[in-house]
Amino acid sequence: MSNKPSEASALDRSKAEKVRVVQMENYSEQYANSVQVNVNIWDFFLQFGRLKLSSTKEVIIDVFQGVYMSPQQAKALHLVLSQNIAQYESTFGEIKIDNPGRQTGDRADLVQ
Repeated sequence: MSNKPSEASALDRSKAEKVRVVQMENYSEQYANSVQVNVNIWDFFLQFGRLKLSSTKEVIIDVFQGVYMSPQQAKALHLVLSQNIAQYESTFGEIKIDNPGRQTGDRADLVQ
């Protein structure tokens, strides 16, 4: 029997005992304080950027990365984030989102 990894179906991979995360050569880390989400029937599109106030009347969002994902992967991300937020809040206290004078959905919201 060979030690070479064989091609496995998605079902076989989900039962794998070991998952190895490998960073691609062009991997980078960025800080985002803006995430815009667009949805269609086939996928979710998350656009990450950095929000900055250029004046009292203008907000600029420098977008640096867009990520497409399937609805199933988006829901899995939602579940993972929900679990991690709950764990964070149980350790450090409630995360408050204060944005006085703004309503959800305003273009100047930090998360859209």
